Order: sequence, then C-alpha cells, then structure tokens
Amino acid sequence: MNRLKYSLALLLVFALGFNNLAKADEGMWLPMLIGKNYEQMKKQGFKLTPEDLYSVNKASIKDAIVSFGGFCTGEIVSKNGLIFTNHHCGYDAAASNSTPENNILDNGFYAKSYQEEKPIQGLFVRFLVRMEDVTPKVMAALAGVQDKDRAAKIAEISRTITTEATAGTSMEADVRDIYKANQFLLFIYERFNDVRLVGVPPQSIGKFGGDTDNWEWPRHTGDFSIFRVYADANNKAAAYSASNKPYTPKKSLPVSIKGVKNGDFAMVYGFPGRTDRYLTSYGVQTATERSNPTTVKLRDIRLKAWKEEMDKNVDVRLKMSSQYANIANYWKYYIGQTEQLKRLKIYENKQKEEAAFTASLASNPEMASLMNQYKAAYEIYDPYVVHYTYINEGLLASPWVRNASQLGAALNAMTTRKDDAAYIKMVNTNLNNMVNTYENTYLENADKKIFAQILTGFYTDVPKNQHPKFITLIAENYWKGSPQATFENYADYLWKNSSLIDPAKLRTFLSNPTKEALEKDPGYMYAVNLIPADYVKNNFGTVLSDFQATKTRLDNLYLKALLEKNKGALIYPDANSTMRISYGQVQNYSPKDGITYDVKTTIDGMVAKYQPGDDEFDLPQSLLDAYAKRDFREYGENGTLPVGFISNNDITGGNSGSPVLNGDGELIGLAFDGNWEAMSGDIAFDKQYKRTISVDARFVLWCIDVLGGAKNIINELDIRRNKLPVPKDKLIMKKTE
Repeated sequence: MNRLKYSLALLLVFALGFNNLAKADEGMWLPMLIGKNYEQMKKQGFKLTPEDLYSVNKASIKDAIVSFGGFCTGEIVSKNGLIFTNHHCGYDAAASNSTPENNILDNGFYAKSYQEEKPIQGLFVRFLVRMEDVTPKVMAALAGVQDKDRAAKIAEISRTITTEATAGTSMEADVRDIYKANQFLLFIYERFNDVRLVGVPPQSIGKFGGDTDNWEWPRHTGDFSIFRVYADANNKAAAYSASNKPYTPKKSLPVSIKGVKNGDFAMVYGFPGRTDRYLTSYGVQTATERSNPTTVKLRDIRLKAWKEEMDKNVDVRLKMSSQYANIANYWKYYIGQTEQLKRLKIYENKQKEEAAFTASLASNPEMASLMNQYKAAYEIYDPYVVHYTYINEGLLASPWVRNASQLGAALNAMTTRKDDAAYIKMVNTNLNNMVNTYENTYLENADKKIFAQILTGFYTDVPKNQHPKFITLIAENYWKGSPQATFENYADYLWKNSSLIDPAKLRTFLSNPTKEALEKDPGYMYAVNLIPADYVKNNFGTVLSDFQATKTRLDNLYLKALLEKNKGALIYPDANSTMRISYGQVQNYSPKDGITYDVKTTIDGMVAKYQPGDDEFDLPQSLLDAYAKRDFREYGENGTLPVGFISNNDITGGNSGSPVLNGDGELIGLAFDGNWEAMSGDIAFDKQYKRTISVDARFVLWCIDVLGGAKNIINELDIRRNKLPVPKDKLIMKKTE
C-alpha cells in the first residue's frame, strides 16, 4: 500500500472508529471528515452539504470561524469583518480600556463608527485555510526511532513539514497529533493582528450571575462581546495601522431571530481546547483524589486575597478583574469535575472497561499487560502529585518568582554576549516589558498573603521526605510557633530585603543589574531553590519525566489497540485546540427526579434574580426600564425576551464564543458554558446530562439595538426572520398593574 493509500485508509478507519462509544450528540469532529457523519446529521435536521461546512475550493462556514486570541472562538457575522465572541473572551480588552473616569467594563460600550473602535494590543485571530493528513511523513521519520527520542523526532519533522508548507507565504502552520500520536494533521492558518473592540455590554449583563451561576443552568447571562478584524488596502493581514480597513471575509454568518425549540438541530463550530476521554481509571483516581482538590485549594487562596483588595478600590478591581475571572472560572470547574466524576462513577466504569479490554487481548501478552503497566507507573508518580500541583498552581503562581528565574537567565546571556549591543538592547527591552506587565497586577498586601499561605500549605500538605532542604531551613530560621506565622515572618523578610519583589525596587535594580548582586538577593535565592536537584529518596524531576514518557508510550499503544479492536465504528479524536464540529439538538434534561429543565430562559428570570448593588446580580437601569415597558421589538417571543438556551452539543474550554448554528447554517446563539451535572465532560461524556449553555442571538441583538442604540452594528448584519416585521407601536406594550 503506497503512502497516499495508507493515509486515506487510516483516515477511514479512524473516522469510522468506536461504535460502542460514540453517540449522535457526542464528539468533536474534524471538519475535513464531517461527510462521514452526514447521514446522521441530516436525520437530526441539518439541511446543508458537507462542502458547505468545510471546503478548500470555495467559501464555506469554516471561513467564518476564527481562533480568537488562541484561547476562545469567534465568528464573522458581517461582510465588514465584524466578530461575535463571548464577553469573558473580550473581558481583558474591556478591562484594559477602562478607567474610573471611562469605565466601559461596568458601563458597556458600543462604537458608533469605525473611528471609535478600540485597537487591542496583542490580540489576534487566525482563520483556518486548510488541513492535511501528514501521518505518512511523520511515521516515516519515526521509523527505527527509540521511545526516548520519539518526542524530539516528532517535533523535528513537524518543524520541517510546517516550514515547507508555509515557504514563500505569510501563513502559519501547526502539526498536531490525534489519537495519542497515532495520526498527525497539518493545519495552515492566516493570522490577523489588527483586531479592535467594537462593543461590549455592561458586565452586569455580560457576567450576570458571577461565580454563583457559573457552570449552572438555568442561566441568564448576556455573555457576548463584539470585535472587528482589520486588513491592509489589499485585504491582507497587516500590523495595526490607522489606515487599515475592515477585513472583507470569504464568508460571514447570517443571524437568525426565528428562535429555538426543544428538538431543533444545533451545531457548534469552533476551537475546543483539551479533552482526555481515553484517560485510564488510574488517571481519574489521581485527578479526583489528589490534583483537583489541591488545585482548588491553591486557587481559593489567591481568589480570597485578591477579592479582599478588589473590594476596597475601583482601580484595583479593574486591573485585577480579568485575572480574577480566569482563575475563578476553573476554580469552580475543578470542584464540579471532581464531584461529577465521583457521582457518575467514572472510575468504576473505566475499571470495568479496562478489565474487558485486557481480557479481550489475552492472546497478546504485551498488549494485555498495558493496564498493569499503567498501574505501576501511577504507583510511582502518585506520591508526588500534590507536590507537583503545588509547584505549578502555587509556588510558581507568584509572578515575581518567575521573573527572578528569568532574570538570572537574562543576566547570564547578557554576560556571554556583552559585546553584542543589539542583543543587549533587546534583552533590556524584554526586561522592561516584563516589569510593566508585573506592575499592572502587583498587589503587595494580597501577594504577600498568598505567598505565605501557599508556603504554609506546602509545608503541611507535601510529605516531609519530599521537602527540599531550603524549605526546612526557612522553617528553622524563621519559626514563630506555627507554620502560618513562620511563613508570614519569612514573607515579611523577603519583601523588606529583596530587590526583586516590589516593582519600584525591581526597576532600580534593573537600572544597573549585576550577576553578583542578583545571586545574593534573598528573593532570587528562593526562586532558584524552588525545584532542587535532589530529594531525600527520589529526584522529583526524574519521577515526573519518567512518568510522562511512560504514559505517552502507553497512551499511544492503548489507542492503537482500541482503534484496531473497533474497526468499522465511528470515533472522534480528543480535542486539541484544532477546529472541530459538534452536532446534536436543542434539548431539555432532568437533573434529578421530579425536575425537568426547559431549554430556554427569559428576561423574566433575569429580573427575578436582580439584586440592586450586588456584585453578581445587579442590572443596568436601561435594561430594567426596557423590561418595564416590555420593549422587546422583533427580538421578543410570547410576550417576553429569550436570554439563553441549552443543547446537547459536545464542547469544552476554547469553544467559548463558538457559534451555535441551526440546520440552515444560521447563527442562533453563542456557546459560553457547560452545566454542573456534566462537568466530568472533559474526561467522560455523559449523554443524559451533558449540555451546552448558549446566549440566544435575539438577546444579543436586543442588547446592541435597544440598550446600546447601535443601529450601525445591527445594520451590518444579515438578519434572518421567519415573519414580517411587526410595527413598533404594536411591540411596545405598557406594563399592566
């Protein structure tokens, strides 16, 4: 079989994998292969063709979908490059453009002209141009390569492939593995770096419900924001320039205000981040018992300290709000994931599946031993999981610690290349930028408190035989009767005596930095000793690297065996931040006996939750006034205004802002969240409970039109209606007593 035939055959096998695992509403599917799902999609209400979804030769819906900043999804909704995404995806853009005098984060903002749109430094979008299977090239390069060298070889051949694919162009490219490195795909992108903020609702709408409602249904959050992508005079990607023009896209999405009902077809198109659906039972146990609880504890420390300072001062609240929201989102996520993994007995179910898998391969001793090999690997790794989590979520969470480590490397490099003026200038620029970024979120009281509490947790939670020597020395030299008092004492000492923590002192140090002064600095001494070379019994770095190498090898073999075992069935690969389609239906659900959740929420429920002045449940007066008049215009339905809806689509982080499309390919909403009962979804999809929460397109347009008065934005859109517009005087009804 030649390489091309091998490639196509492999794709066919993978596209037809795991019939017993895949369900109609489960799966994040590669657009290039979506034709394999076409008959199933048609049965659920899809009315377009596979080529309408993904095509290299003509404009298709994939050309209207963008990776937004590399962390969310956005969709093009006008011929002038207008982008819809989530409020929380645009949160930092709004916060960074807010001041106490012009607080667009709290008050909202809608540009009434191109000139009013706000450039956002560093923000970009990427359009997928095409994807291509490059498995034969990678596999040929891996022939004869030992396991220990495999990752390096994959990285090397991937660089070669992407360089060749983009030669002579301005395109970008990534090679991504799927099915645990049993297949490799090349993705070609066009990147645009001039992206401007066009509109955002007040955060009392865009973040309505706050942490309390996060990951919950029913939901009443107007989670949307609006941006625009700009290009040069030739409609090509370019750096920001005042002379740039709105980008003319290959495809833009029409917006439907026809409404949704239970059973309607729904499709999500976007860039989901990471799932781990083939994680073994041993990995599930590690997550629920060790890493997740530790992560929650450490994030809780940060959130409480920040919130205390944010509540004191508007300036502090504005500069910390984006960072706080990001940490809080996944703080609650890990709580929910742990709870649902246990409730749905995912560990026990995977144990049964793995036992059946092992029994089915009894005639192949090497493959039948896979689960025992996993077990042995986790037995070595598990005692260090809490320690590892503390390093990543705790000890390195203090920005000054990371800065100190980088500063040491920078000074070494500057010493080595002291005669290279251009290099020295570049390093100094980078260091100044580092300090500027650090200063923007530096809060002395909170940072010191967080530092002391995390060290206290490390001292009490991590086994003593894993404590690096310097932790023991800190405890001995600064002891004040208890671990908490001891590490508070040590924090006071560092803040007083280090030149690397307070931004003003750091700037002074950088005005004349020396390697000798750095190495004597107590803050630097702390930073470089965080991950020591040795422990009393084991080298943690070796334990971690050995575990990762072993798990990577076993995962590859496990997926290979599953694929071979399930030939002829339908399977999807784990999400990995590449473009995917998930399809299903608008669908209600019953979270527990006697309760059924409807598919829609309305402004009535939103106003019922309203609490004046509350951080999470306040509402702007403009919304309350429009509600009192029942001023819903053509966006209303049955005398009220829809706000959100749910569907059984399969999504994860990175899908935030993804368009939810009906069977005609029209935008009906923006996906922004999942539900509490199915927060195990990144590891185990649950058909009964899994739901995607979306803001209804009608509520989005109503906020822009009625509350924002931004007719210029509404007029850009291709709005699809299923009835003739009703005269305005018939739509505005006075509220009766």
